[in-house]
Amino acid sequence: MTVLLLVRHALTDVTGKKLSGWTPGVHLNTRGREQAEELAERLAPLRIAALYSSPLERCRETAAPVAAQKTLKIQRRKDLGEVRYGDWTNKSLRQLAKTALWQTVQTNPAAARFPNGESLLECQTRVAAEAGRIADEHPDQMVALFSHGDPIRLLLAHYSGVHADHFQRIVVSPASVSVVALGHGVPRIVRMNDTGGLDELVEHPSDKKLRG
Repeated sequence: MTVLLLVRHALTDVTGKKLSGWTPGVHLNTRGREQAEELAERLAPLRIAALYSSPLERCRETAAPVAAQKTLKIQRRKDLGEVRYGDWTNKSLRQLAKTALWQTVQTNPAAARFPNGESLLECQTRVAAEAGRIADEHPDQMVALFSHGDPIRLLLAHYSGVHADHFQRIVVSPASVSVVALGHGVPRIVRMNDTGGLDELVEHPSDKKLRG
């Protein structure tokens, strides 16, 4: 059984205010750096075999304290990157909420395509494919994937068998950890949007508690 730790990046100055998308140079703020250090402490007891990250700075900066604590290299994977929001990139959420497409994104996201960007279904497909490749590279190990809010929510919808139209019902907070166990049949959602302790995962990923 392979266990995936799905980690959303910590806070930046624009988190929850605008869509940074693939804009370079968006860094963690002071609280975000604190969250990254706290995350490393939370993950310290876990036997993590590898770290993978979106190439964007805010994800790599969130992973950095974990990498230092575990003496692991942060491996960049482009397909763990943020949704390609196209013309929506760097627009404020308040501004976008006035558009017709915003209503589609909220109520029928499977039909949403961002102008000069990708669709949410395309994002889900690429993130799920990348997570699958990583899992195949690490049979019976625990690995951490550092990504972004919407890609992680879409990935959790994929693993839970929830239609993409309902992914907005899933909450993924900054610096949160969601846990998926793969193998021995259907995927298992072990934790979702966890911002506290992860003591039950200290055991080896093949532990029977993760198999239910």
